[in-house]
Amino acid sequence: MAVTLQRLALFTDTWVPQVNGVARTLDRLIVECQRRGIEALVVTPDDPAATPSTAVEVVRWPSRAFWAYPHLRASAPSHGRARAVIERFQPTLLHAATPFGVGLAGRQAARVLGTPLVTSYHTHFSAYLQHYRMQGLNAVTWPFLKWFHNGGRRTFAPTRIVADELSGRGLENVMVWGRGVDTAQFSPTHRSTALREQLGCTPDTCLVSYVGRLAPEKGLETAMAALAPLLSDATRSVRVVLVGDGPAEDRLRSIAPPGVTFTGRLEGKALAALYASSDVFLFPSTTETFGNVVLEAMASGVAVIAHNDGPTTEFANEQTACTVDVRNVNALTAAIDALIRQPARRATLAAAARREAERREWPMVWNQLFDDYTMAISPARHPVHHVANHAA
Repeated sequence: MAVTLQRLALFTDTWVPQVNGVARTLDRLIVECQRRGIEALVVTPDDPAATPSTAVEVVRWPSRAFWAYPHLRASAPSHGRARAVIERFQPTLLHAATPFGVGLAGRQAARVLGTPLVTSYHTHFSAYLQHYRMQGLNAVTWPFLKWFHNGGRRTFAPTRIVADELSGRGLENVMVWGRGVDTAQFSPTHRSTALREQLGCTPDTCLVSYVGRLAPEKGLETAMAALAPLLSDATRSVRVVLVGDGPAEDRLRSIAPPGVTFTGRLEGKALAALYASSDVFLFPSTTETFGNVVLEAMASGVAVIAHNDGPTTEFANEQTACTVDVRNVNALTAAIDALIRQPARRATLAAAARREAERREWPMVWNQLFDDYTMAISPARHPVHHVANHAA
């Protein structure tokens, strides 16, 4: 008889109020645990911007701002703290979502105490190392990741493309934990003429948007270079809005051509209205493991421009989006210009994007994940079943 999941301990180095795809996904996971009557506990670094949680117990460890990303916090791995949490909470399952300080400590303590352990992979390390021209670190990074993830009974990857890469690099028991979207929260019905006017748009203006961290690896400098000739051309009515913050914000503000608006972070109804009020969603990143914001834009009925290779192509592909090598400035300019000048094509892509998003509602995603959780904690059943672990 399968063991049921009663208490989940989530050890993660990123958590709300941080705004990124990982933190948002993990927050949704905890909400889903509560909806299913599963007691949950989160262990994460402290954050000066955090407010006390009344919905779930959050244990925050002392931390410092991470040097490369001051917006993120980093805690030293503490086996003693992790063990104390586990012994008090007695989780049915421990999920280590990050291979750093907090997640590393959770992994080690779970292994010592015999607590069933699963991990998840959220950062596209090979793409990051390539972007920063540090491919030599692959020789160190991948053996460490293999050691970290193979210590658990499952490793969850966000797409089949990523899962196949991980399996090909020697990670075992890799499963797909996909991502969903709330198609009521993100919907074309939230389009706002008033918001468009605030952003300087007329009815004929093509509003190009980006949502996400303003970070060097997101390809935004290339995007600014690609947009510059379009924004300066009087024959086109174009406005650009960048939503988010991050370490590259000052640099981007200094190079942004006239016609670009920076809004900072947006959430809730304001974010939904921004998506739906856009005509083109530009996502120039090549370092994603999924790309939650792309799916949110698609659900909002917006034509998407995204990279023509990698994990996002599982849903933003030639049938549902405009795909291009986003590293190529000229190719990116041409792709944006084509959508500016072809409103009918924008409408066709927007409709296809919305249909694709409707196929990816959260309930199906959660049902699969919690089934996999049950398999992982059942002593006789935790070996992976047939859908996992097939190499690239």
